[in-house]
Amino acid sequence: MGKEEVFDYYYGTEAEQFLFFRIPRVLIQDPRFKQVSTDAKLLYGLMLDRMSLSMKNGWLDEENRVYIIYTLENIMEDLNCGKDKGVKILAELDTVKGIGLIERKKRGLG
Repeated sequence: MGKEEVFDYYYGTEAEQFLFFRIPRVLIQDPRFKQVSTDAKLLYGLMLDRMSLSMKNGWLDEENRVYIIYTLENIMEDLNCGKDKGVKILAELDTVKGIGLIERKKRGLG
């Protein structure tokens, strides 16, 4: 393996230079979500981040709900996982097989 990288501490307000993803506290603390994996909770946080961009773009459905476009390929890349795991994580969150935090719609051929 290559040379080990050494990471320094953050001093003063240096930590404020970073952007952060937000995960709702309820996903961590509420017993209803204990069976949801940490990967699914992270994915939900990534989806919430994308939602703010969708709002800026005016992406609203016929019921005036904000929607996001987040392909399985994007999820696989962001979570560094394969297709099977990406599908499994999405299923944990959806209304059909999962906890009901997201509603999935297919677009086009996929």
